[in-house]
Amino acid sequence: MAATVSTASAAATNKSPLSQPLDKPFCSPSQKLLSLSPKTLPKPYRTLVTASSKNPLNDVVSFKKSADNTLDSYFDDDDKPREECGVVGIYGDSEASRLCYLALHALQHRGQEGAGIVAVNDDVLKSITGVGLVSDVFNESKLDQLPGDMAIGHVRYSTAGSSMLKNVQPFVASYKFGSVGVAHNGNLVNYKLLRGELEENGSIFNTSSDTEVVLHLIAISKARPFLLRIVEACEKIEGAYSMVFVTEDKLVAVRDPHGFRPLVMGRRSNGAVVFASETCALDLIEATYEREVNPGEVVVVDKDGVHSICLMPHPERKSCIFEHIYFALPNSVVFGRSVYESRRAFGEILATEAPVECDVVIAVPDSGVVAALGYAAKAGVPFQQGLIRSHYVGRTFIEPSQKIRDFGVKLKLSPVRAVLEGKRVVVVDDSIVRGTTSSKIVRLLKEAGAKEVHMRIASPPIIASCYYGVDTPSSDELISNRMSVEEIKEFIGSDSLAFLPMDSLNKLLGNDSRSFCYACFSGNYPVEPTGKVKRIGDFMDDGLSGDMDSIDGGWLPGSSRVQKTILNEVRTG
Repeated sequence: MAATVSTASAAATNKSPLSQPLDKPFCSPSQKLLSLSPKTLPKPYRTLVTASSKNPLNDVVSFKKSADNTLDSYFDDDDKPREECGVVGIYGDSEASRLCYLALHALQHRGQEGAGIVAVNDDVLKSITGVGLVSDVFNESKLDQLPGDMAIGHVRYSTAGSSMLKNVQPFVASYKFGSVGVAHNGNLVNYKLLRGELEENGSIFNTSSDTEVVLHLIAISKARPFLLRIVEACEKIEGAYSMVFVTEDKLVAVRDPHGFRPLVMGRRSNGAVVFASETCALDLIEATYEREVNPGEVVVVDKDGVHSICLMPHPERKSCIFEHIYFALPNSVVFGRSVYESRRAFGEILATEAPVECDVVIAVPDSGVVAALGYAAKAGVPFQQGLIRSHYVGRTFIEPSQKIRDFGVKLKLSPVRAVLEGKRVVVVDDSIVRGTTSSKIVRLLKEAGAKEVHMRIASPPIIASCYYGVDTPSSDELISNRMSVEEIKEFIGSDSLAFLPMDSLNKLLGNDSRSFCYACFSGNYPVEPTGKVKRIGDFMDDGLSGDMDSIDGGWLPGSSRVQKTILNEVRTG
């Protein structure tokens, strides 16, 4: 555990001439005023699908092989993309830190390796952060040390490392006019460039997190008041960011102009304002969902109320489609849509477009369950629990000296022989990344007596890395970038295999289809990943420590000419 206390006198309150009352938000998806009914409901659903063009970015990546000459697989038995973070902010409740703690519990699925809370009391920002689950980091005595009516919190995922604690957010920093805390979900694609410029001008970094760049940009800004410092900093950063800031007297929520990562706003019955990555966090602390923080919007909450300004004229919205496929909880409303209804619709599409004679439909728990329910209902085949997931397996375990095949998967997933034996089984999963886990699941089901195993994937094939806050492998580690659907079927050993078609996905989403980011399915990046291309075996993680040379080790530098050529090939290929 680590605690950080920053002290500063309250900055003078300067009301921005741009600020507006909450009922007239300045920044909306089409620069029009929004209707902010507190009972905003999910939009009707349309259709989702997949594309399988090969990603030319693999031309500039190199393989890093393990001692036995096989590709390193750094979470081999949990072969899924990882959401990096979840954030929460609360203003105007005397139990802000305790509510923050509960909201972080609800967001635990977005990050399990570190958690932190910063609370404000008597113009003092106090931080408690730690490694582990929310329940590992906080207890009654810790929360007693965080009084005040304003707080922000953060949960993070990382691929670990000895320096991970210092990278756990929220970060707190002091500068000339006071103190500021920040919690960030996303990834800045121009982080390396900005950090290099700041270091050349004398900035000293304590972490390797891209979030720290934002604090430095705020500190060196000459804009007044504080709100305009945030705006100026955000105008320099590129990529994905949903952030909450806290000062001695303000809570500020910011979302990047593309709206890659989710951020919602709600209100408790006592008037307290709440921001969170997902609506499930609002539900737990009995806050009513009001609306999203719009792409490119800055929402400020202080003693004068709630105000909204727009960062800049912003481009087309590009929200992450994987929130609906995998990351978010099914009971959340994300980007104005019910996650549960989306996933059920994905399953229905698979049953319609890739039917197969079967006796039972099962899911790879937990993320494949809702899509499997949709498939079973549409196909008229019973859904049953053919795989039971253990929720009590930690990240480390002791394997017996006599090696057990597929040990990691068997620890987490147990087949139910009574459901599977002699049956033609459809198994629904949310995605295939490397294919390693899928092959083990197919083998597990057949060893339990399944007569046939038909894999149905509730997403299009993933052929490209994500640079917007999701921890994904490099392109050459993605099986759909290297193999056709038929080749993947042979590799994993299933009797048939089908992915969610890209055109069906677009039909499901209807008029909203252009507002989502499909970079992981197409290799077309809304914000070019300038200056860094992922290398085999490396990861998008801020758990590194050291100078820029050590950080450069995780990336392959590329000239602007090479990058432009690659991206043009992606767009035309």
